Amino acid sequence: MGHSNRVIVAGGGAAGMMAAIAAARAGADVVLLEPNEKVGRKLYITGKGRCNLTNNCGRDELLAAIPRNGRFLFSAFSRFSPQDAMDFFEGLGVPLKTERGKRVFPVSDRAADIVDALFFELRRQGVDLRRDRLTGLTAQDGRLAEMVTEQGGRLSQFGAVVLATGGASYPRTGSTGEGYALARGVGHTVTPLRGSLVPLESDDPCCAQLQGLSLRNVELRVRDDRGRTAFREQGELLFTHFGLSGPLVLSASAHLDFGRRIYTAHIDLKPALDEQTLDARLVREFKERANQDFSNVAGGLVPRSLIPVIGARSGVPGEAKAHSLRREQRRALLETLKDFTVPLTGPRPVEEAVVTSGGVAVGEVDPKTMESKKAAGLFFAGEVLDVDGYTGGFNLQIAWATGHAAGLAAAERAGRR
Repeated sequence: MGHSNRVIVAGGGAAGMMAAIAAARAGADVVLLEPNEKVGRKLYITGKGRCNLTNNCGRDELLAAIPRNGRFLFSAFSRFSPQDAMDFFEGLGVPLKTERGKRVFPVSDRAADIVDALFFELRRQGVDLRRDRLTGLTAQDGRLAEMVTEQGGRLSQFGAVVLATGGASYPRTGSTGEGYALARGVGHTVTPLRGSLVPLESDDPCCAQLQGLSLRNVELRVRDDRGRTAFREQGELLFTHFGLSGPLVLSASAHLDFGRRIYTAHIDLKPALDEQTLDARLVREFKERANQDFSNVAGGLVPRSLIPVIGARSGVPGEAKAHSLRREQRRALLETLKDFTVPLTGPRPVEEAVVTSGGVAVGEVDPKTMESKKAAGLFFAGEVLDVDGYTGGFNLQIAWATGHAAGLAAAERAGRR
């Protein structure tokens, strides 16, 4: 590596842009390689286009939201906390707000404002943005020796390389998983990849029957084949032709290991009512509307598209008069409302996931600097690492913190050459 002060950052996503900015602010000559026409393509679609950029929580709560290798991030989070992330973006002129669940968004509700702020800061710091792709790395004697790009060919004039190429999810944004092959090429282990924060599949025909139905204020409990609860939370979910999706389901997916366990979703359609209260309501409804069909009475309990499924599972015909329902039918209805089950067969493909679970093994990376233990001069940031978090801004906080750590350390490494 001949050019003593040049840092090459591969990947213009959240982690890559943060790494480039941190390295440039530390005095390095920075080149950012991004094959897309624009940087930050995945950022545009985060938080449904609003960009949930971090979570306004303390370090312990933050670490608890990282199910895989959270302790590895202790140093990075200590040096670049959620508060630091908020200060960073507000310092770039983006006002922020904190919403339910401590989720942080730009006041404008526009992800584009976050991307623009990062882009203009890259420009202010003199970062050289090149539409190019890193395609090869070579290590020699435990040090990074050479890199290959699509446009520039073989290059040896650099001081450090930050690999921030993303995961394998949302490939249309440029996250094609190429960083894993680059890491393997210099001796790194890449742990098995799977989707996290991903919709879940089911072979239950009710899902296709209810396709498009969104349920709010329900409780989702996912239990495994040992009877243990893997996830439990209230919120919103969506029935699809393949199974289940929506915020609750995406969150649940981060807790599930389909390679080892079998899971069933248990949906409480009336979490605000205990069984006794709900039973009293059913008795009252059936008495007050005694001569109406069950399908009409049930319209006050659940969305209309759900009525035929609820009736079939409870053994209550839609045309049955309310006054004719037996106690055991009412009990079956109550149990269905409180425990609507959907067997789960697995996650959707990793390409449909919000983030990738798995990646470069963190035991082979210095947690303080994000530098490779296999090839000095190589640094990692973001989703390419084997770390991922729950929904709520935690994954972007990982990107900011690891990008910041890698950028600073890469600048220092380049300056020593």
